[in-house]
Amino acid sequence: MADIDTIAIAALFGPPSPARDQTDARIMAAASGIGFMAIRDFPGDGWLTPQNRARLLALFSLPEAEKQKLLRWNFDPTKKNVYRGWFPLQPNAVSHKEGIDMGPDIASARAVPTGVDADDPLREATPLPPESALPGWRAAAAGYYQAMEAVGNALLRSVARGLGLPETIFDADFEGGISTLRLIRYPLREPNSGIDLRGPDFSVLHKGETRTIIGREHADSGFVTLLAQDGVEGLQAKNLAGEWIDVPPADNTLAVNFGQLLERWTTGRVRATRHRVIAPRKARFSIPFFYEPRVDAEIAPLPLKDAEPFEPFLYGDYLWDTATKFVEMNGVRHLRQPRRAKAS
Repeated sequence: MADIDTIAIAALFGPPSPARDQTDARIMAAASGIGFMAIRDFPGDGWLTPQNRARLLALFSLPEAEKQKLLRWNFDPTKKNVYRGWFPLQPNAVSHKEGIDMGPDIASARAVPTGVDADDPLREATPLPPESALPGWRAAAAGYYQAMEAVGNALLRSVARGLGLPETIFDADFEGGISTLRLIRYPLREPNSGIDLRGPDFSVLHKGETRTIIGREHADSGFVTLLAQDGVEGLQAKNLAGEWIDVPPADNTLAVNFGQLLERWTTGRVRATRHRVIAPRKARFSIPFFYEPRVDAEIAPLPLKDAEPFEPFLYGDYLWDTATKFVEMNGVRHLRQPRRAKAS
């Protein structure tokens, strides 16, 4: 599969049918092939219009003083939040971005959100701006989060059917999960930043033109990523031939890719694809949603033929080990110890 398939997934939200079977087959072909696809036509796809994306991205219009209040502990030691919250630009990093990571508490209607645990940074509350600073923004973020959770569930059920497993096999692990909604801004890098952008870490040749890298090549670490783009090109995926191809930033679609943990859990039947972001000619915004299970979900071999055995582990332990290697999480690794012993 050289290109990225765009799949209408409305049938996933209905009863068993030939249309659902055909949709499952296309999803599995993408998941086991290039590991990337685009999806459209699903409940909640109204959030993908330019107007509704702008409602979420209005967070970046906050004054700097308001953004500073949302910073993580490693950027402001007076703050208590470690995993959720604002991460500023890292001027010397290849990935040139700023943004915020938000957890499931933003979608809770309760005054005291369920699932928050002050003893585990992976389950901490998300620092958010006051309603008066961005009227209606919190409701928009909650609505978007809930819509993406439903899509993530539908896609994993489709993958389960494609693997010949019970369609609900993943449901219990993701009930009460800690999925992350991230808002990102990739500003243009200043030409006088003092960084030599000519080296292979910072630039690539694309279609005969030298382009700056603003998102380092990587494969996502988890399960399923649902990415809303802002109509600005720049995201690329590596196909099976090792070639970089553009991921179209079409309105009313989500770009979908699969993570390394799902690849491992499915014994390679689902492929985690490497991708990167190269600089467009103007600032770029994106809204990824990382569909994730509970911190105490046990990742154990699935009942698949020829499944490779491995020692079961807790998702939270895996996530912390992986996430704390990223530049925006620098300096926090020691703040959470593995919980495997506590669960035994």
